[in-house]
Amino acid sequence: MFELLPQVLVSGVSLGMIYGLVAFGYQLTYVTSKTVNFGQAEALAVGALVGLSLQPILGYWMAIPVVMMFGALYGAAVERIAVRPALRAGTEGWILSTIALGIIMKNVAENIWGKEDLPFPSPLPPVPLSIASAYVMPMEILIVAGALVLMLVIEALNRLTLIGKAFVATADDSDAAALMGISTRAVIAGSFAVSCASAAYAGILIAPVTLTGASMGLVLVLKGFAAAILGGLTSGAGALVGGLVIGIAEAVTAFYVSTGYKEVPGLLFLLIALAFKPEGLFGKPLSKKV
Repeated sequence: MFELLPQVLVSGVSLGMIYGLVAFGYQLTYVTSKTVNFGQAEALAVGALVGLSLQPILGYWMAIPVVMMFGALYGAAVERIAVRPALRAGTEGWILSTIALGIIMKNVAENIWGKEDLPFPSPLPPVPLSIASAYVMPMEILIVAGALVLMLVIEALNRLTLIGKAFVATADDSDAAALMGISTRAVIAGSFAVSCASAAYAGILIAPVTLTGASMGLVLVLKGFAAAILGGLTSGAGALVGGLVIGIAEAVTAFYVSTGYKEVPGLLFLLIALAFKPEGLFGKPLSKKV
């Protein structure tokens, strides 16, 4: 049984990278505005569905930037319609507002693409590659590499560009950033755009290994949110680690115990982390001003 462990770990890592990518999107908005988009599932699903429609015209690779642009526009709209008024009023209304926009987007997607799940053609041949003692599908490699590349690019932009430094400054202290002339409103809008672009990108990455539909994102973003909490909502590295922990735990449990229990270990890790380290594994310690 244990000779198949490398195979199981590969599956867990590929799934965990999707969770980590979604968690990374949550982290981007939380550090700038202390809010998250609870309609992220629809951004992921619609990204996959838009990619499905564009793939025959543009091909898979050229469809990716278009899908990300669509996700960015959706994220900017969510921030403008659902989040900004609530922040201006100092309420928590953004929670229900983002959920409401997500439901609207889901209904629009169902009316355009239907309620049935659709197959997404794979851009890579479905022939497993032998790596060490494991057989790896090319799409699993693409998912891991693609998710990692996007997160590294975003981190590099944050460190090396003026726009990225404005993001970092707003995340560290939004009041001080505003006093320095940074438009924190624009930064928050940008964080939602990047967050939903990441979710749409995750959707088109995972679509070829699953079925594509308006409801496909719900479970993925719930696990992504759990990964963000586990790793720490203030840490990009924590989002990645949290996703990998949950993905690998699910794969190992599903193979060695039962698919009926695959949800349990990741959620147990989450509960343990919240009990002993509520800010997450890599999050900043919680503090209270007095």
